[in-house]
Amino acid sequence: MGFCCFGTSPIYFFAKLPIEYLFHDDRINPRVVGGSLNGLIDEFHKKRPQLQVGLAWTEITDGTVRGKVHVFDGQHKTTAQVLLGVREIPLRVFLNPNLDVLLTANTNAGTTLRQIAFDKSVQRHLGSALFLDRIQRYRNDRGLPADAESFSEKDLVNHFKGEWREMRRYILDAVRDSITHNSQNKLKDYIDFAGKGKERPLSYSSVEKTFYSFFIYPDTLETPLNYRMDENENPRELEKQQILQLINIVADRIYIGRYDPALGTARIENRIQKGDDIPEPHLIAYRLGHEEILYTWLKFVSQIVQNYFITTGIPIQEDKLFQYRFPEPLWDSIENFVINLIKMPLWINRELSLSVFGGKQNNKYWQMIFETGTTPQGQRVMPSAINLMKMIQPN
Repeated sequence: MGFCCFGTSPIYFFAKLPIEYLFHDDRINPRVVGGSLNGLIDEFHKKRPQLQVGLAWTEITDGTVRGKVHVFDGQHKTTAQVLLGVREIPLRVFLNPNLDVLLTANTNAGTTLRQIAFDKSVQRHLGSALFLDRIQRYRNDRGLPADAESFSEKDLVNHFKGEWREMRRYILDAVRDSITHNSQNKLKDYIDFAGKGKERPLSYSSVEKTFYSFFIYPDTLETPLNYRMDENENPRELEKQQILQLINIVADRIYIGRYDPALGTARIENRIQKGDDIPEPHLIAYRLGHEEILYTWLKFVSQIVQNYFITTGIPIQEDKLFQYRFPEPLWDSIENFVINLIKMPLWINRELSLSVFGGKQNNKYWQMIFETGTTPQGQRVMPSAINLMKMIQPN
């Protein structure tokens, strides 16, 4: 065991530690052990260990280690060795480190530096953690109570001027992450967070480019974090609640009890062309989840919401759409739209697997279909253009 300290550098030691003392730090590194584990097990089994030891941290007081040893880098390698019967793991362990520095360094390694690229959902989770850290640092710098929320997002950005770009990203990451990992999020089970699987119909990237891109206000708010919180009218909280409600309508009406993970998404159109029996509910869910299609019809949800506020005489800011409370009649209209969208015959038209659904199209392609009923090449796909006023009526 060797200790090392260079000036202001962190103190650390190298050691082989029993696995009973090791715990995964899912705050600094929230990435779960995934599909690469099999390959690592094979490597270790063939006596080809990975060269870099894992990284961990612990606390020490009066020369005695207190609590757990938290592994935040190398959890895959550690797990692979444990499964092969290894009982002691070599690690570099930091003593009493600045956890904010470790969190920031690990985030940068998987994002801006691209050492080992984190998928987008992990990046958002880390950004959310960094946002919470910056809030606490702001309180400490200003001598505020630990639960103070009398300052705004803009105050935070102004305070951390040297990293204002990062702060704006952390704020949005916190909003995205709180929706994605909300315990009430029914769509979560249908999202492929790694973006490489064939079992789930939606990629996290698609969710981010549609639900989050359209409906999360992209700028900083000047109202305090606790503004109208007691009335349940806080703009950010209302935004998150209502985006989640929309997500759950989509989950309830399109995916739950309809999409079959056993069938998945692999070569669905090819299987249709070969005569395979793909159930209609699964086919509808699969096709509506194509990113370019999802992008197009979710845009119509924005138009439905805007039209409601305009016709009821309520002035709004379009980019803050989900920060205005939606009355029940508006939610009914949105749900009716989704129900009527599902019933459109083109989603179960198997002949279209050779043309319209035969390859990846773009947003403009589907916008034209919804506007005119035909493809840009003139192929008739629907009897006519959709009528949003009819689509929001109960059927």
